[in-house]
Amino acid sequence: MTVREILKMGDARLLRVAQAVSPDQFDSDALHLLVADMFETMRAVNGAGLAAPQIGVDLQLVIFGTDQPNPRYPDSPLVPRTVLLNPVITPLATDEVDGWEGCLSVPGLRGLVPRFSSIRYTGFDLYGDPIDRTVDGFHARVVQHECDHLIGMLYPMRIRDFSQFGFTEILFPDLKDAEDD
Repeated sequence: MTVREILKMGDARLLRVAQAVSPDQFDSDALHLLVADMFETMRAVNGAGLAAPQIGVDLQLVIFGTDQPNPRYPDSPLVPRTVLLNPVITPLATDEVDGWEGCLSVPGLRGLVPRFSSIRYTGFDLYGDPIDRTVDGFHARVVQHECDHLIGMLYPMRIRDFSQFGFTEILFPDLKDAEDD
């Protein structure tokens, strides 16, 4: 496993629409290695999730979740460790909830971002088996955030009130150590 370089906001590769993972790529050695590297990278920087485009890989692949509390989001519930290929998100309600988000590609900053409160997401796991989940709360927020990377969207593009956007060390001084690279 290798910790990969995470692209930073401003890199044009973060703005492209990712390509679908083809069925012949499911359960391949290359895909297993990529996913292992992504989990190692996410773990190394205390991420809640990671999308393949963030490491320069042009595929509709996101990972998220952990079996232990995340120091960057210490008050958030655990999200099951998931590999999600070719995701589709369907909002289950029109209401949105504002929540503070950060991003490994936008280090040192946080912003208040509106997200659908409840979603259904579908796609495939690493082996090509279907995934179909209905979620809300932090789990729904993480999935929406990561899947945005697959359409070239970074969370600052969703912020509606830039007075609610700033440096983590100022907004959340207790989290500074959790976000140091």
